[in-house]
Amino acid sequence: MKSTWNRREFLQRASAATMAALAAGAPVSNILSSCKPGASSRADTVILLWMAGGMAHTETFDPKKFTPFEKGMEGNRVLSTFKSVPTILDGIHFSDGLQSIGGVMDKGTLIRSYVAADMGHILHSRHQYHWHTCYEPPQTVAAPHMGSWIAKELGPKNPVIPAFIDIGQRFTVGEAEELKAFHTAGFLGNEFGPFFIPDPSQGLESVRPPVGMDAKRFERRNQLYNELINNSPVGEFGSDYQRESLKRSMEQAYALLNSPESKAFDLSTEPKASYDIYNTGRFGLGCLLARRLTEQGARFISVTTEYEPFKGWDTHENGNSRLVEMKKQIDGPIAQLIKDLDKQGLLDRTMVVLASEFSRDMMVEGRPDAKVQEQVAQPDILSDVKFYGMHRHFTDGCSMLMFGGGIKKGFVYGKTADERPCKTIENPIKIDQVHQTIYHALGIPEDTQYEVEKRPFYTTPDGKGKAVMDLLS
Repeated sequence: MKSTWNRREFLQRASAATMAALAAGAPVSNILSSCKPGASSRADTVILLWMAGGMAHTETFDPKKFTPFEKGMEGNRVLSTFKSVPTILDGIHFSDGLQSIGGVMDKGTLIRSYVAADMGHILHSRHQYHWHTCYEPPQTVAAPHMGSWIAKELGPKNPVIPAFIDIGQRFTVGEAEELKAFHTAGFLGNEFGPFFIPDPSQGLESVRPPVGMDAKRFERRNQLYNELINNSPVGEFGSDYQRESLKRSMEQAYALLNSPESKAFDLSTEPKASYDIYNTGRFGLGCLLARRLTEQGARFISVTTEYEPFKGWDTHENGNSRLVEMKKQIDGPIAQLIKDLDKQGLLDRTMVVLASEFSRDMMVEGRPDAKVQEQVAQPDILSDVKFYGMHRHFTDGCSMLMFGGGIKKGFVYGKTADERPCKTIENPIKIDQVHQTIYHALGIPEDTQYEVEKRPFYTTPDGKGKAVMDLLS
């Protein structure tokens, strides 16, 4: 029987796991030799473009029959609220508003068959935790984020650039504590956790001393901080391993502060013509910053449209009009990111992944054979245009895009039904397969594991995840 955890229960369990990770000693590697990128790897950098909030597949990269709005129409008739438009790939269409991304699909793969987990009552933060860590919450062990696994196994490409950088997610919005639960390196230690840049337009502020603090005072504060950690009572900052990891994370941040590479965070130096293409908002500028950091040797970068309840892709009403605006934010910047990486010769070794925690449908909550409690007041008859859109959470058919890093070019994988429920009917792919495909491309073995609490903890549950080799060239 599936769990029906509410937000409070999830948060309590996640917090307990985090505290347990701090108290634990060093995780013991069960791998004979550390993984290093080499001849067997196809990629050495990953950029995750996270469509936070639940991006509807039939309204984006897997359009179905378009039905225009009419007052009094049956909701069950509506499969797509946008017309479909051709992409550069013969016979493959996207929904209107995504023409620019459609124009670069000859450089990547379209996945139309991602199936999200059945975890009972649907909570965004739980499904996002699952997508980013590959583990269903709650866990007794603080599960590392995918970016932390990559940072740990491969290390930084450039020693002064943080190996894992997270752009765009603030923790001053709804469900902040639940979001923090998976934005962490867990038992791997602080040095492998994300370097946060909530607002890319202020990226330079992330690598500068606080306003009003000169370099000498900042240097003294850094020394005092190290002395505090070194002289603190045993257990105050976690185990010896976690204490040393925290120190190394601060040393890395300090090294970045004093490096010439820190200029990459300053978007004001970007040529105006390029800046204007990316400047569609915080997400667009996040894509620009991701490109600049890739040029400087970042290992894993996450750029999010940001999850904030009932905003962005979290469409509980006015789905059609909301997606018009969301597409304006992502279409130009994502296409330009792919073009820029390709032009600079970086795309071959940089894997770009676009994904969301689940999809949406107008009528079905969950999946057809495992419906869950409805959370949206969506009438059967549409009396108002605000009901015209995909407002319910759908887990049985989701779209993803993958580019570069050994991914096939101009390829389509999987298929969903053309009639409701528009569920996956060919080549379903689940989250452990997604993770292992990315790890395989990076040269990270699928049996990578650490001993935590006297039991093995793998990159994917029980080490059973397998890469989808059909996605790789």
